[in-house]
Amino acid sequence: MDWTAEALTDPLPLARALIHRRSVTPADDGALDVLQGALRALGFRCRRMPFSRPGTPDVDNLYARRGEAGPHLCFAGHTDVVPAGHGWTRDPFAAEVEDGVLYGRGANDMKGGIAAFVAACARLQAAGETGPESISLMITGDEEGPALNGTVRMVETLAAEGEAIDDCIVGEPVNPDHMGEMIKVGRRGSLNAILTVHGTQGHSAYPERADNPIPRLLDMLAALTERSLDEGSAQFQPSTLTLTSIDVGNPASNVIPGRAQARFNIRFNDRHSGASLTRHLQDVCEAVQAGRPGRFDLEVEVSGESFLTPPGRLAALLQDAAEEVTGRRPALSTSGGTSDARFIKDIAAVAEFGLVGRTIHQADEQVALADLEALTEIYRRVLVGYGRG
Repeated sequence: MDWTAEALTDPLPLARALIHRRSVTPADDGALDVLQGALRALGFRCRRMPFSRPGTPDVDNLYARRGEAGPHLCFAGHTDVVPAGHGWTRDPFAAEVEDGVLYGRGANDMKGGIAAFVAACARLQAAGETGPESISLMITGDEEGPALNGTVRMVETLAAEGEAIDDCIVGEPVNPDHMGEMIKVGRRGSLNAILTVHGTQGHSAYPERADNPIPRLLDMLAALTERSLDEGSAQFQPSTLTLTSIDVGNPASNVIPGRAQARFNIRFNDRHSGASLTRHLQDVCEAVQAGRPGRFDLEVEVSGESFLTPPGRLAALLQDAAEEVTGRRPALSTSGGTSDARFIKDIAAVAEFGLVGRTIHQADEQVALADLEALTEIYRRVLVGYGRG
């Protein structure tokens, strides 16, 4: 599609064009081509940044910049989406508009948010308004997947090349129910663990001849969950440990299994690190195991550390703009899950603000056109405010 600067002042056509692309992670299906065409129409220099590594899918990414000098404001987002799943009342990739609502996978997570920022840039240009000396977009195709060949690799590459970014808006749909409710200025860390307890398989009629791992696993889980990890901190809610699976893989009722396994996730605040929690988990399990037969294995993967960007200029601009447009002044929050902000915070001050996330990952994902317009106007005002210094 050939874009014009004038057509791009309305976020809806670009949002629909992006939704039409079935860019389910790690497939791109031309979504980045659509976005690149739009950005080039606005004078952005576009660079594709494909990455791969053994054992992971290849991922394409896009970095686009307009301007050379600082200060430099970046917008980060993703064109990949989760699978459509079941229960839709319409084609999830048709981008239908009905009664003032746009439907489709990615409508608010986060193709709609990308379209709103592009439209804000187009309006800035059309009105001849002064914005940041440099504006860029860092768009990945790997946010909903393993996140190994997307934003993290872009950040590493840009940093190695000396690309300086001062502030970054991450366009995730962080508003719970209404536009203007929330800005994320930090995120909890996330740790996934697999605890496997090994015993000796045997006949259930002769338990003395076996070593049943199930009681030890239950004791370990009880020890891990009986006390809260903390009471929260000044900027973060309490850390949580959530059991997600307990499995012995035993189809027989008269066999004591040889192993039992549990999986759990910890969302942790700034009172902990991935390393300190790993030591805590190991210590608790070793205390339960001490003096008992068998052994255990603990596998831990930390997908992100907790972080906080001290509220500064960008958060204040977003708060002011959101309040002017919606009448609500967003609260500064660190709640929720992880996002690619966990990578970008290493090179720039980060604030997350986008659409309403009530229907993300659901059937009939949708965004009100009024919210799409409100976000575009909020972004435009932030660009203008950022340009004023």
